Amino acid sequence: MSKNRGVVYLGPDNVEVQNIADPAFIAPDGRKIEHGVILKVVSTNICGSDQHMVRGRTTAPEGLVLGHEITGEVIEKGADVEMLEVGDLVSVPFNVACGRCRTCKSQDTGVCLTVNPERAGGAYGYVDMGGWIGGQARYVMVPYADFNLLRFPDKDRAMAKIKDLTMLSDILPTGFHGAINAGVGVGSTVYVAGAGPVGLAAAASARILGAAVVMIGDFNPDRLAHAEKMGFVPIDLGKHDRLGEMVAEVTGDPEVDSAIDAVGFEARGHKGGEQPAIVLNQMMEVTRAAGSIGIPGLYVTEDPGAVDEAAKVGSLSLRFGLGWAKAQSFHTGQTPVIKYNRQLMQAILHDRLNIAEIVNAKIIPLDDAAEGYHAFDGGAAAKYVLDPHGDLAKAS
Repeated sequence: MSKNRGVVYLGPDNVEVQNIADPAFIAPDGRKIEHGVILKVVSTNICGSDQHMVRGRTTAPEGLVLGHEITGEVIEKGADVEMLEVGDLVSVPFNVACGRCRTCKSQDTGVCLTVNPERAGGAYGYVDMGGWIGGQARYVMVPYADFNLLRFPDKDRAMAKIKDLTMLSDILPTGFHGAINAGVGVGSTVYVAGAGPVGLAAAASARILGAAVVMIGDFNPDRLAHAEKMGFVPIDLGKHDRLGEMVAEVTGDPEVDSAIDAVGFEARGHKGGEQPAIVLNQMMEVTRAAGSIGIPGLYVTEDPGAVDEAAKVGSLSLRFGLGWAKAQSFHTGQTPVIKYNRQLMQAILHDRLNIAEIVNAKIIPLDDAAEGYHAFDGGAAAKYVLDPHGDLAKAS
């Protein structure tokens, strides 16, 4: 009998923790691989990207084992793994990357060319991302381990900060990537759309990059209250639909230097209806001429639940002419986690970035994953961290 259990997608708004197969050194196409390791999962997080699938807003198949935010301990390694040892505690970038192709060699690991036969880019436990089994589980296999894994230099020190370090697998580098691509620097004025975990991570990243003021817009009063508690300026989008005016109330200027879209394709407008392009259009409106827009929020090529036929295939009604006229820079796509995770680890270990507090990390047992998904979908101002073996409870 398998000793593994994982969070399984069973259809819209339906996930369940079930017994699943033990991990093996087998690629999704059935090839035997020796470059992987098997991890005992120490922590694994519920992500907003997972929530899109669970809502039924993608073509995710029933039976998919979820989870791409993984931190774990090496318990077995393949014959080709040279730089890691059994017992190492590691962070797993959500990108599955080979380390050998053209894009990986340029650190564009979010669009690895070899790990997904359907398109560039792979990820664990995610629709259309190569079929790699997810890590919201007790155990998981990670391929190309020498290239992908970030080993924590001191296991005891890492466990003392594990609630922070678990964010290195996705949301912290993703927020940082958004801030970097938005051109945030010393003295920047910054607007972040979305006060969920990625938005808060982007705001925290903007702050450590030297921003003068960081505003976060949302409709959710609990999330706005938490953002304010963390030192960011809340923008209540429920007041009215003139974002520039609300920005000007804070800075005296209706435009900002940098804008970050941490919402993505399920964006909603002032009157509550879904408008998948509204955030992108607002970004262009409130970003100054020659300013930059970072877009870590998820946009998909297929959205069965979209409000119109164009959006169902990822076609959005953008005011691109406005962005062109203002000579703005845009950057989209999956975050190449390896580009940032080592530096961000150092910031955490040296008490420069209290990211667990900023995103309001809440530890729950693996078996309570369905309740965590439900609370997160309801707009809870929290980041849910699953504890498959009770290691986090002991550490805290």
